[in-house]
Amino acid sequence: MNKPPPLKKERMKRGIYVLPNLFTTASLFCGFYSVIASVKGDFSIAATAIIISIVFDGLDGRIARMTNTMSKFGAEYDSLSDLVAFGVAPAVMIYAWSLFHYGKWGWLAAFLFVMCGALRLARFNIQIELIDSRVFNGLPIPAAAAAAATGVLLYYYLGGKGKFTDFAVLLSFVCLAFLMVSSIKYYSFKDLNFFSRQPFVSFFLIVLVLSVVVMEPEIMIFTFSVGYSLSGPVWLLYKASKKFCLDAKEKRSVKVNH
Repeated sequence: MNKPPPLKKERMKRGIYVLPNLFTTASLFCGFYSVIASVKGDFSIAATAIIISIVFDGLDGRIARMTNTMSKFGAEYDSLSDLVAFGVAPAVMIYAWSLFHYGKWGWLAAFLFVMCGALRLARFNIQIELIDSRVFNGLPIPAAAAAAATGVLLYYYLGGKGKFTDFAVLLSFVCLAFLMVSSIKYYSFKDLNFFSRQPFVSFFLIVLVLSVVVMEPEIMIFTFSVGYSLSGPVWLLYKASKKFCLDAKEKRSVKVNH
């Protein structure tokens, strides 16, 4: 009896794309450095490291697409890096800066942020081909980390000293955690193309916004971060109110006809 031919094993690709993974590693390093700075009590440095990590995280994907060096390894590595830089690092920073004051409720809130961030990343990975690329399903974890980090930076910019134990920090941090695992849609900005021709007014507005950001970076970046975090719920409420008004108008028209 002839034996069936042995199954041909797929040859495993050796090596990884260096350039995009270097940016991912830089993002991971900044996240780890933020944790170290938080442990030392250097919260302004910890928050700055998270912001720099967000910049590197935004560059790695774009570079991979521009150079056609996207890979499954890079995607998985990026998710693990994001969990450290935008999940663990902000949680440690906010806990050491504020949430420690609330005892077990404080560290539970910090853990909730990490857990929701992990769930957000896992859901994103399995829905990447199912959800419209123009929107995110839930608040992206870098945006949640940015809101936390810029809040710390704004506190010191406005003259704050030491740690800040106001209850609003605990409440805001928990809200960011729940927004990450919510089904609220957020604009992804992936359909913007800065390499194509744009109206002159668009160019002028971009330069104007960048100028304001450079003049008052702590205030403006915090405003953009919090504004983006709130944009999803605000848009949801707007659509709900619009639908309610249309339904009410239809009911009134039906009554008039009868």
